[in-house]
Formats: sequence, structure tokens, C-alpha cells
Amino acid sequence: MRFLGTKADGKVVILGVPFEETVSFRPGTRFAPVEVRKVSDGIETYSPYLNMDIEEESIGDLGDLELPIGNREKGLVLIKKEIEKLLGEGRKVLSIGGEHLLSLAAVEAYAGSYSNLVVLHIDAHTDARGTYLGERLSHATVMRRVRELGVDVCQVGVRSGLREEFGYCREKFLFFHPFSLPCVDDIKKLVSDRPVYLSLDVDVLDPAFCPGVGTPEPGGVSYRELVNFLASLKGLDLVGADVVELCPERDPSGNSAVVGASILREVMLLLSLSSRYG
Repeated sequence: MRFLGTKADGKVVILGVPFEETVSFRPGTRFAPVEVRKVSDGIETYSPYLNMDIEEESIGDLGDLELPIGNREKGLVLIKKEIEKLLGEGRKVLSIGGEHLLSLAAVEAYAGSYSNLVVLHIDAHTDARGTYLGERLSHATVMRRVRELGVDVCQVGVRSGLREEFGYCREKFLFFHPFSLPCVDDIKKLVSDRPVYLSLDVDVLDPAFCPGVGTPEPGGVSYRELVNFLASLKGLDLVGADVVELCPERDPSGNSAVVGASILREVMLLLSLSSRYG
């Protein structure tokens, strides 16, 4: 089963990454890649926000990466190697998580192919702890590990974290805008023509719009605010992305999976648009 309107291959490729080794609250993110494909038949291939259609783009769905259970280090190595291979073939990769720690492996792969990479991180949580329960590798530490790679981070929308994390983000990140989504022009001025990797945790949405997440956090943005923000990213050199932390089984209505599929449509089209010029 492929995501709605996608081909077997393409210049932009979807890769399911059912990685779930460090979830700290509600498990089930590993089921998201399968569920968003199932429900994608219920949405349109055309995005009115971007005025683009999946069926008119070179977008492929490669299915899910096979990962070991219970071995986070090996899983991260496999994710990195697969994305490195795809980048070597000239693709742009959209990873469907899975939990947020997978972004570390993806960014490592991208940093090896794109110099001066910037990560645009959209999330409810800072994900910037030094350690979590004694572990350096966790979905709660992923953006600190990313920054330690020497990669700049622009973080927006966060509304939860330790006092120390908020201080770290303000000091160490290239751009930090908590609680809401900023005017993208502020980011574009900082980033200019640098390659950008988008990491989008769907719990940036208020639970009223998307309750099916691993770690829900009240006070989030609306779906309309998020997709309008994504549409305004046009013009950035978007080279890769992930959408993570959707936990469909936590929403019996199935609506969260539909929201996740709709967000994926927007992100894959943004990547396709960027690939025309990159």
C-alpha cells in the first residue's frame, strides 16, 4: 500500500520509519506509517494551500524500513545508512515516524551530504535535555544531540520543557520562538539560501485537533495555523524532512491519522517544489 497519489519511485521519496525505542509516555508511534497510508485514500491529492497535486509530482513511496526491536543504536545506524543511500541516488527523503529520536539519524545522514545544514524544528516540546532517565539517546534529548553535531537549529512552537532546556534553546539555537509559529520571514532572513531539514512533531498541534500523539500538550496551534506556516516555507531550500510522534491508536475516531496524512501531503509537496530548483 502506497501513500495517496504516490508512485513506486520518485525524486522525492517517502520512507516509513517505525522506530520506537525511547517513547516516554504513550506507545504506538511505530504504527503511524501504516495508518496514514490507509487513511490517505480519504483525502485529496490536491493541496489548495500550495496549489499543487501529488499526481503531478515525482513523489514515490518506498514502504517501511525494517528495523530491529529493542536495539536503539542498531536502529539508528540502519536509518542513517538507508537515508545516506537514498541521498547518494539524488533523492530527497520524507521520513514517516515513529518517534522523534529517528531525526538524529536522519540529520546525521543529511549533514554528510549538505554543508551548512539548518534544522527547522516544529514541536510542542524542546527535546533538549542533556539526558533523560540517564540516557543520552532519547526523543527527549534529540535536538540537543542534533546541535552537538554542529548543526544549527531553528525551533518554533514549543510550549513544554524544563527551565534548563528553555535556557539552552535560547542560548544555543540559531532561532528560538516558543508558544506559537512565527512569521517565516524572520527565519528566512537568518537561513538565507542554506539547506533546510524540516523536523515536524505533530504534537505541536493542540490535542483538540490531534489527540492521537505520544505526548499531548495543551495550548498548541490549530491545523490551519500549521498548514499556513508550512505553505509560507516556500522559497527555502528544503532538502529533507520527517513527520514524527503520531500515535494513531490513541485516537479511536481515526481523525488524528487523517490529520497526519494531510500534513504529510503538504510536506511532500513542499519537498517536491524545492527539488525543482535544487
